[in-house]
Amino acid sequence: MERSYASRSSGELATAASGGGRPVRVIPLRHPPGSGSVSSSSSSSPPWWRAAVGRARGMGPVEWAEAALPCVAWMRKYRWKEDLQADLAAGITVGVMLVPQAMSYAKLAGLHPIYGLYTGFVPLFVYAIFGSSRQLAVGPVALVSLLVSNVLGGIVNSSSELYTELAILLAFMVGILECLMGLLRLGWLIRFISHSVISGFTTASAIVIGLSQIKYFLGYNVTRSSKIIPLIESIIAGADQFSWPPFVMGSAFLAVLLIMKNLGKSNKRLRFLRASGPLTAVVLGTIFVKIFHPPAISVVGEIPQGLPKFSIPRGFEHVLSLTPTAVLITGVAILESVGIAKALAAKNGYELDSNKELFGLGIANICGSFFSAYPATGSFSRSAVNHESGAKTGLSGIIMGIIIGGALLFMTPLFTDIPQCALAAIVISAVTGLVDYEEAIFLWGIDKKDFFLWAITFITTLVFGIEIGVLVGVGFSLAFVIHESANPHIAVLGRLPGTTVYRNTLQYPEAYTYNGIVVVRIDAPIYFANISYIKDRLREYELNLPNSNRGLDVGRVYFVILEMSPVTYIDSSAVQALKDLHQEYKARHIQIAIANPNQQVHLLLSRSGILDLIGAAWCFVRVHDAVQVCLQHVQNASSSALKLASQASGDSADSISTSKEEQQRIKQDGFFKNLWKAKNGDADSGGEVQPLLRQNLV
Repeated sequence: MERSYASRSSGELATAASGGGRPVRVIPLRHPPGSGSVSSSSSSSPPWWRAAVGRARGMGPVEWAEAALPCVAWMRKYRWKEDLQADLAAGITVGVMLVPQAMSYAKLAGLHPIYGLYTGFVPLFVYAIFGSSRQLAVGPVALVSLLVSNVLGGIVNSSSELYTELAILLAFMVGILECLMGLLRLGWLIRFISHSVISGFTTASAIVIGLSQIKYFLGYNVTRSSKIIPLIESIIAGADQFSWPPFVMGSAFLAVLLIMKNLGKSNKRLRFLRASGPLTAVVLGTIFVKIFHPPAISVVGEIPQGLPKFSIPRGFEHVLSLTPTAVLITGVAILESVGIAKALAAKNGYELDSNKELFGLGIANICGSFFSAYPATGSFSRSAVNHESGAKTGLSGIIMGIIIGGALLFMTPLFTDIPQCALAAIVISAVTGLVDYEEAIFLWGIDKKDFFLWAITFITTLVFGIEIGVLVGVGFSLAFVIHESANPHIAVLGRLPGTTVYRNTLQYPEAYTYNGIVVVRIDAPIYFANISYIKDRLREYELNLPNSNRGLDVGRVYFVILEMSPVTYIDSSAVQALKDLHQEYKARHIQIAIANPNQQVHLLLSRSGILDLIGAAWCFVRVHDAVQVCLQHVQNASSSALKLASQASGDSADSISTSKEEQQRIKQDGFFKNLWKAKNGDADSGGEVQPLLRQNLV
């Protein structure tokens, strides 16, 4: 009889024997404590709130300060000699880059350029205090600016004061959503959006942004739209108004920006060119306009001087109409900012909590909305320059904010004559890095499903607009997730020759499989959405016998072994389905065996009564143990059936009344009866297990 696991040493093997044969050695399965009761506090993990309270009690004043203000973490360890010079260099570099970019992105959002500078001012200081990332450069970005322009353009004219008020209100709403998601720890929701969807969306958005800025190159107005067809139609319709001077100047600036950007990327010694490109275009354009005063070149115009004043956001009656866009911008912030921040944290050797990062971005947007900022988030290009320039801490972000503040206080009169085509060239140069056609080529060669996701998101975003593109991309992404979850991978396992290791027979065709036994591995949690598929596959294995290469030919399946080590979870629907499956198998005289369930799954199977139905003796630590026991039952039953068939054949030797088919039926009936006698432990076998495998294979 099998002894309890607690009564054995950890290395001891359970042994069962019968007659004079060699015993089959089986590692006993540890039965979960409290398996007979409905609840067991000792075996279940504590609830999340209790764990959180325990962690909070163990925190000291310093830990509490770091939790409330992430900047305390780098302030405590700041190395003035090593870090200050690097932070100064990075902050000045990115600050110089941000001034012209901020004005460009404000124009893209349909706002006056001054609001781009406001967005690059207060949020930077607030994020440096509450943000977790030490290299993320926060401020206006092209994609969010396009989203703001797209939604507000459908509500009100961009020249009205309400347009600006709604843009500022949008920053407040985005901040509230980001804070809520951070506090409720909902950042994980964005994991359901695949990288191919993000890539297709950003590529299409980059093209739309580029086309929306082409009007400053062409010299005439183009319809404001996030759809490519109206943009192209408008460009073609106004071709007769084409003007050469802005086209030549804008193209020249764009060429300069792209050359400086590529030189800065390819040569570390020239990386300052990447950051100074936008400033170069602005300075050259301003000098040209001041000297030659070309009438065909439109300029920015007067920009108010001074820091933004405190004001409460207005226009709350439009909250409902702005909510979808606020949710979308929050999603973009999570995808872009948190993704960049995590990558930079890994490169610089520190931990980053995505929920804290979301909360920091939310506080920055809320505070920014009280100082006339529109939604801000992390910029990929500026963050990359900040990292490459050697930024060590959030002090670099504070220095960027100081530079923006200096520009607002002293330099705005110089911005009056900046050519519009120069700002457009800065935007187009920035979004060229978002066109990720290489990703599409890579996906085509690796995974056609992901390429389909990329293509459908790209096409719908271009044709139907950003909102529809995002919804379609996310919808298909979730559909693929649900499909994969509802149709999990299931493998038939076989033993690798000379080992006790069992692997997928499709991957290892040489693996040994045994007649009458099917070993199945379910590579997913078992729950209501996939249990029907799993049952169908198990029935399929029963009807269509997998090709076996070992053991006696018994003609059908008598044992199904479920390898459950990949099964991390099982729900009540799956429990009921397993009970039904057991009853079906029992009616067809098929025995289920379970191998290597984890503690949680084993406990649930025990509490639900499935182990009592199947029999505790049919739960094993290893697949190899389960196969040995099943093989022994098959061997014993087959031997008895063969004797019965031989006796029946001998009794009818003098007559030809017993046909071959009848003998085969007698043989199978005898095998069937003896198999269930062996499994149920009849008087002949005493319920003990007979050996089958050679001792050196155990």
